Amino acid sequence: MTSFVTGAAGFIGFHAARAQLEAGEDVVGIDNLNPYYDPKLKQARLDQLTRYPGFRFEAIDLADHEAVAGLVADVRPQRILHLGAQAGVRYSLEAPFAYARSNLTGHLSVLEAARALGDRLEHLVYASSSSVYGERSAVPFKECDAAESPASLYAATKRSDELMSASYCSLYGIPATGLRFFTVYGPWGRPDMAYWLFADAMLAGRPIQVFNNGNMERDFTYIDDIVEALSRILADSPARGRHAIYNIGGSSPVRLLDMIETLETELGVVADKVMLPMQPGDVTRTFADTSRLEADYGFRPSVDLATGLAGFATWFAGWRSR
Repeated sequence: MTSFVTGAAGFIGFHAARAQLEAGEDVVGIDNLNPYYDPKLKQARLDQLTRYPGFRFEAIDLADHEAVAGLVADVRPQRILHLGAQAGVRYSLEAPFAYARSNLTGHLSVLEAARALGDRLEHLVYASSSSVYGERSAVPFKECDAAESPASLYAATKRSDELMSASYCSLYGIPATGLRFFTVYGPWGRPDMAYWLFADAMLAGRPIQVFNNGNMERDFTYIDDIVEALSRILADSPARGRHAIYNIGGSSPVRLLDMIETLETELGVVADKVMLPMQPGDVTRTFADTSRLEADYGFRPSVDLATGLAGFATWFAGWRSR
């Protein structure tokens, strides 16, 4: 069985590809290795994956639809795991066209490649985001809730990906599943995420920036839970034309200040906090209802924040001292 994984050098893509390889599957991964954050981290992830004989990597930009189509036609994978995207809410305010290129044109490239595979394709699984829900007071967030008021361009592109996918499933019979990830964290994570930024600043003796004066909540989801859910869903073979959406989150929101306190405990450092106002494009809380995931795939994320941050802190200490 061969899986085609986009964003293979990224945080979730790396972990998901490694899990497939550990299970004895072949993986063909692509990534454009852009400098949004340190390419050395992306290369280090790839170095881990290239140790597996079943892994093949090609440096390809998702928006290059001819290159994507050509590779998929050559490999003819049974599964596509589309995790490549331009990430980051705040960066979408600075570089909007990067999001249109990667998240819209890039997603269309994947859909077209999936369409060309026809009945050969057993499942297309792609990353959406909790950000599609926008700012809302009603919790927890359910997949059936309206997602019509994105707070950022990033969120708008992710919601657009869901709609594009639904249309392709209807038109061409593609079996697809979109996954709304909720604040994924853990070893080999992303340097633009709050937990990484905080840890890096705290260990370097710099102050941390705490937005909205800390009055925020996030539904943190440890990477191992994400990978387990991905593995179960990717192994499924839905009916032709079926399109489904699932939340994947811890279902246990944590106050930002409590997360910082937990990180302080794990790192053994007290943070110097600089309180700042809310940033454009951000939301005050996220909270996943995962009952649909549990009903259909028998899985519910279970790693608590203290355990997850302990895992990250151990890995991060090694990464900083390399």
